[in-house]
Amino acid sequence: MENLVFSLNATLPIFLLMVLGYVFNKLHIIDEKAAAWMNKFVFKIALPVLLFEDLAEQDFAGTWNGKFVLFCFGATLSSIFIIALLSKLLIKNKAERGEFIQGSYRSSAALLGIAFIHNIYGEGSTGMAPLMIIGSVPLYNIFAVTILMLTAPKSVVLGRYTSEDNSNDSVKKELMKKTALGIIKNPILIGILCGLIWSLLKIPMPKIMGSLVSNIGGLATPLGLMSMGATFDYAKALNKIKPTLAASFIKLFVLVGIFMPIAVALGFRNEQVIALLVMLGSATTVSSFIMSKNMGHDGTLSSSIIMMTTFGCSFSLTFWLFVLKSLGVI
Repeated sequence: MENLVFSLNATLPIFLLMVLGYVFNKLHIIDEKAAAWMNKFVFKIALPVLLFEDLAEQDFAGTWNGKFVLFCFGATLSSIFIIALLSKLLIKNKAERGEFIQGSYRSSAALLGIAFIHNIYGEGSTGMAPLMIIGSVPLYNIFAVTILMLTAPKSVVLGRYTSEDNSNDSVKKELMKKTALGIIKNPILIGILCGLIWSLLKIPMPKIMGSLVSNIGGLATPLGLMSMGATFDYAKALNKIKPTLAASFIKLFVLVGIFMPIAVALGFRNEQVIALLVMLGSATTVSSFIMSKNMGHDGTLSSSIIMMTTFGCSFSLTFWLFVLKSLGVI
């Protein structure tokens, strides 16, 4: 019961912010133009700053465990390729495939990882959350940008070319060049890189800068969630219920079922297992919707997956905690 209450306290406020955005839209407080501005601000400013803050404050060098980081990297990479293969069988519309893949593998790792470990093992526990973040979050974002660009729907212009206009070699080369440039210039990846460098060089954070970064980064989650709720279309979402259910099941149960037994067999226990549970089985992060919308996708499938996994992970994480506790792994 304690784990259920904790899970609900961690996830329901996120779900309710989406609902609040929907209510604000119906009250004409957040219209389509305002929601579009919020998405743009979160994508280009608030979310990169939040990721920078999350990574810059971690002591990667002091808690380094190469075996654990390598497992996080391998499990994340394997998850992406497994889901990409499944998407070809489950999703016929190429434009929706990118949202399905991203929604199925991308977790709220930074948001929930440290909170879960501290809740279970106490505030004094260093845990493995920072190492889980470095082993998974950069991959999350690099592949998200790549997949969303390669599956971009109609009229996503890369220079003077669109994603469908690839009939000859010169156009394909230009498209690849524009895609690579888009990845390099992606604000989220820049935020992650700056955060990693800051942490590894152990640069002290001045108090004024720390407060500024914290205030700007703190806008990412509420603005992103409310803008998603404001633009959520239930009629469209119902038309995508099958891929939403499939992606949610993969996110909350399948990945944990595949990789957690391997992790246990390799000797990972306690804080390591909790960090892996968050990485593999927590709700899809709101940044997946923000990235989808800002890279030319419809975003309906992304928002549906986020809403369903956010509500469902309160119960699925509690289920997995019960199983792992019963087996003596945590």
